[in-house]
Amino acid sequence: MFGNVFNIQRFCIHDGPGIRTVVFLKGCVLRCAWCHNPESQNFEREIICRTSKCLHCGKCALVCPKQCHTFLGQKHQFDFERCTLCESCTTACPADALEIVGKMYTVKEVVNEVLKDKMFYENSEGGVTISGGEPFSQPQFTFEILKRCKENGVHTAIETCGHTSKENILKSAEVCDLYLYDYKLTDKKRHKQYIGNDNTCILENLKLLNRLKKRIVLRCPIIPGVNDTEDHFAGIVKLANAHESIEAVEIEPYHKLGEGKNEGLGRKVYFTAAVPAEESLSTAVVKMQKTCRCPVSINR
Repeated sequence: MFGNVFNIQRFCIHDGPGIRTVVFLKGCVLRCAWCHNPESQNFEREIICRTSKCLHCGKCALVCPKQCHTFLGQKHQFDFERCTLCESCTTACPADALEIVGKMYTVKEVVNEVLKDKMFYENSEGGVTISGGEPFSQPQFTFEILKRCKENGVHTAIETCGHTSKENILKSAEVCDLYLYDYKLTDKKRHKQYIGNDNTCILENLKLLNRLKKRIVLRCPIIPGVNDTEDHFAGIVKLANAHESIEAVEIEPYHKLGEGKNEGLGRKVYFTAAVPAEESLSTAVVKMQKTCRCPVSINR
């Protein structure tokens, strides 16, 4: 079985308990305007051109058979439509400014990478987290990785938007120890406006996981001008209080990393926002904690 993976990151400490290896899968059914991993949205392999890292040596232009690269002074221009992902330029680039995003892995290859750090998981109560993109966009690949990790005594987690079928949730529950569950917007109309779908399916699957008594951490990205409102903060608390399996709420402040990636992917129009003020976010968390039954923290 093969899956499309765009990154395997080791020694992570913000994606579940302990030291973890995070496997990022390609593909997502949602289109969050503020996505900080826009290179994960499409299911296909693609190229990212980080012009800020470019040395303007011109080696990419010399080897590209489709003449995708041009240099005007100190400006590197890349023609994404011509590119056939031949990888000539990525190999030639001495600065790693060009990268093919997405590589086909077997389940065994991924699990072998995860097991390299098993000693660190055992000492820190860590494990593996499948993220993305959206792990449920490649469900069978995700299930098989988690199954084999559990067979090897590794704690398993899924970071998910929750927009998937009931069948996928039920099957994952057999092999997943912890769900890092995104909750982005309380208002259904604004959810559809900024994400592409309303939150009905997401909330139903959260109820299902709660009935199954699965461990859940509610992860809430906060984007100024979109969901940094009293109503949404109150909605987060209400949701956490209604589901006893939610053991913590993590507030995740918007950052601008995704904006640079969008530019590198050749997208002309993309979402921008300010980074939340530390003081206002801390104040909101303190207020939420007064009525929330579980811990509320800021996850940076």
